[in-house]
Amino acid sequence: MSTPAEPISPRSPRVAAARRLARRNFRTKERRFIAEGPQAVREAVAHRGEHGPTLIELFSTAEAAERYADIIDAARAAGARVHHASDEVLAEVSQTVTPQGLVGVCHFLDSPFEEIIKSRPRLVAVLAHVRDPGNAGTVLRCADAAGADAVILTDASVDLYNPKSVRASVGSLFHLPVAVGVPVEQAVAGLREAGVRILAADGAGREDLDAELDAGTMGGPSAWVFGNEAWGLPEETRALADAVVRVPIHGKAESLNLATAAAVCLYASARAQRAPGGCRSVTPS
Repeated sequence: MSTPAEPISPRSPRVAAARRLARRNFRTKERRFIAEGPQAVREAVAHRGEHGPTLIELFSTAEAAERYADIIDAARAAGARVHHASDEVLAEVSQTVTPQGLVGVCHFLDSPFEEIIKSRPRLVAVLAHVRDPGNAGTVLRCADAAGADAVILTDASVDLYNPKSVRASVGSLFHLPVAVGVPVEQAVAGLREAGVRILAADGAGREDLDAELDAGTMGGPSAWVFGNEAWGLPEETRALADAVVRVPIHGKAESLNLATAAAVCLYASARAQRAPGGCRSVTPS
């Protein structure tokens, strides 16, 4: 059994500093964010960024330290400062109603957009005008599951490090490059220059996803642009795309929510790219 060695008071400046990360302005200033729960903390422990290990410190209850001894030991081995925290302390630093006993403070880990372009990505999700943090995190999770190479959040989208976004990603935030604050015009131009086809997902799109698959047009590198949950993509954003594609509704449902539509689109591209004749990789020109 592993037990954190450093008891910490609810009045500790470290607790106050972690609590302030609930606010975006403090996250941006400190370039730090909160990751909660065993899955997110485990992924944070394993991740390394420009500062080295991404996890800076970890607050753990005694019960969680016993249950997740492997995470505690790995956090210590990675150089994170581990604190023994009471339920009162966890309530102070947690952003959930029922904390799971582990709360980590992490360095920001977003990637420069230019680095993503240089990597010649095959499959990218672009979140343009996505304002709901839960949806943003879920789309990131879908992109990770589909094998996407990167996710881009435009400057009109929600904060990547919003606690709800982090929780909804269920650890996928730590798995693939994510660029933030990129103007949608810049994102589209950079991806197109890298040989990526731009597909705007829209329920009123002229092109049908099934028809695109049947026509064999989905096998090359592609980037899906997803819009706002309520009103979709504005006309000026749709105009930037090579094709505006709708997910066909074969039943009586009025529509699909953003995350479900994103999963369908990303998996369609992933399958097409892995089919015989599909583009599994991109050769730099």
